[in-house]
Amino acid sequence: MIRVTVWNENIHEKEMENVAKIYPKGIHGTIAEALRQCPDLEVREATLDMPYQGLSDEVLANTDVLIWWGHCGHHLVDDALVERIRSRVWGGMGFIALHSAHMSKPFRTLMGTPCTLRWRDGDFERLWVVDPQHPIARGLGEYIELEEEEMYGEPFGISNPDDVVFMGWFSGGEVFRSGCTFRRGAGKIFYFQPGHETCPIYHHPQIQQILRNAVHWAAPADGVGSEPTCPCAIPSPEAVRKHKDA
Repeated sequence: MIRVTVWNENIHEKEMENVAKIYPKGIHGTIAEALRQCPDLEVREATLDMPYQGLSDEVLANTDVLIWWGHCGHHLVDDALVERIRSRVWGGMGFIALHSAHMSKPFRTLMGTPCTLRWRDGDFERLWVVDPQHPIARGLGEYIELEEEEMYGEPFGISNPDDVVFMGWFSGGEVFRSGCTFRRGAGKIFYFQPGHETCPIYHHPQIQQILRNAVHWAAPADGVGSEPTCPCAIPSPEAVRKHKDA
């Protein structure tokens, strides 16, 4: 089983009636329901207003892939929690950052860059599959059309991705690296742009397929270990060989 934790601020759903209508169970609840269609996924939901901001040491220790949606509450996330997430990713935990999580503390810490971009409310997006052989693109066609989505445009202030799986094109002419992968230590990271809170993006069947694919791709093959550390000075193999020959 792949243990997945879907984390969400759960602020917009409480404060904005139009968001609550689209996501009555929260953005996290809709994503979790989509993931539970896979029998090999064990899915947990976590939100900012829970004890330990939803991610206690026990929860993180039992998470293989962490999905993160955040927007207006980035500053509320505890720095100590961010450090634990960073360490877990370097040890092998998968991390999937959704939409405005590009400015979240965990994603920016993992990138080591500003992660800034251009944006505009309300636009048509055509999400092109530019790497159809990538596992995250499994089962998709050439593109996905989203009638309304927040425009994100280049330049995108991230470190160079390992792969660009999706490229977004907007009716205003902007383009954006909408689906990118990275590696940090033993951990895999996927950033996915669609998902503005006032649009029903996570109800879209093909978007749900992308998220299921991404979880399977990001899951560690051999479980999550410890973050690599700097070992103490050790003798070289040549020194050991000479000692044995002496």
